[in-house]
Amino acid sequence: VDDLIIAEMFLVQATIESATAIGDGLSALGRRITTSDDSGLAPADSIGEALRWLADSVVEPYTSRFRYLRDFQSSDD
Repeated sequence: VDDLIIAEMFLVQATIESATAIGDGLSALGRRITTSDDSGLAPADSIGEALRWLADSVVEPYTSRFRYLRDFQSSDD
């Protein structure tokens, strides 16, 4: 039961962090769409880069907490 409670807490934390990352990513995406890009990238490349960053940022909180929970459970064995 203790592992279930810890897993649920991790899920809540990861969801909050992911929601923040989505908000930040949408803001960055909006800036890239509305401003000119001095890096020389085509607009589609710039937007693609922002979307890749967004996807990585949204998934990371879940993967890191799942990895920690697995390590925590294996250390108890």
